[in-house]
Amino acid sequence: MSKLPDFEALAIFAKVVELRSFASAATELALSKATVSKAVSRLEQRLGARLFNRTSRRLALTDAGQRLAERAARLLADGEDAENEALSQSMAPRGLVRLAVPMTFGVKAVAPILPEFLAAFPEVSIDLHLSDATVDLIGEGFDAGLRIARLPDSSLIARRLCAMPRYTVAAPSYLKRHGRPTHPMHLAQHKCFGYAYLSTPGVWHYTNASGEQASVRPAGQLRVNNGEALLPSVIAGLGIADLPDFIIGDAIASGEVEVILKGWHQPEGAVHLVTPPGGPRPARVEVLAEFLMKQFARAKKRKQ
Repeated sequence: MSKLPDFEALAIFAKVVELRSFASAATELALSKATVSKAVSRLEQRLGARLFNRTSRRLALTDAGQRLAERAARLLADGEDAENEALSQSMAPRGLVRLAVPMTFGVKAVAPILPEFLAAFPEVSIDLHLSDATVDLIGEGFDAGLRIARLPDSSLIARRLCAMPRYTVAAPSYLKRHGRPTHPMHLAQHKCFGYAYLSTPGVWHYTNASGEQASVRPAGQLRVNNGEALLPSVIAGLGIADLPDFIIGDAIASGEVEVILKGWHQPEGAVHLVTPPGGPRPARVEVLAEFLMKQFARAKKRKQ
């Protein structure tokens, strides 16, 4: 005997008992009558006992069938209840969503919009994990994550939320003392601050309007694993940094730093919502995805 009971045959048997008919059970279960009959025969062979006395007009349980019927009915009912509960969880926005987001972006862009989401979906809870490190969504049990970069090929399902430009910047005081680089290769003679989680760590890639490409490996006194930590040193005029708009945008607008190498651009980045591969996402994850899509689309329109 195999280790697991033949749950399918037990459920089919319970349905035949309930309806007192092989044909009716087959119709309700959307199976062929032959499939229903074979399942019951398989169960009888497994148990070594007849479960029904069958004639052309009458179907009656044997003693063994009567002893099994009640338990089989309970198994069928429990299975239906479990499936219905799981279905309701996936169809209705309810339960916990584990969301991984880069630290500063999470604090500045995601946390401020969460109250609106939580108020709209009171039965959904958010476990917000803030870290600039790229987490293993599947291995660490996350439902979704936000990634800000050009995404490498992977099995994850990605939805683009919005563009996220990067700017190479320096404070006016730094440029006054050390001069303004006009070509990416000039950065090799400047003090540059590094970010640990670039897609190509330690290398900055640029392209200009004519298609010329340049890659430089800048060096300096400071390297961080959170981009916002570079701001005080950049604003103090101690070096050059390459940072995304959500970190450096306000400092550019206020004049605390200036964009340099304006004719050169880093590869276009974007904010992506990534989820593990598989079947349909639970409703709690889908409503959060739709909410984030709308919020970032709205934010983009405000900037235009």
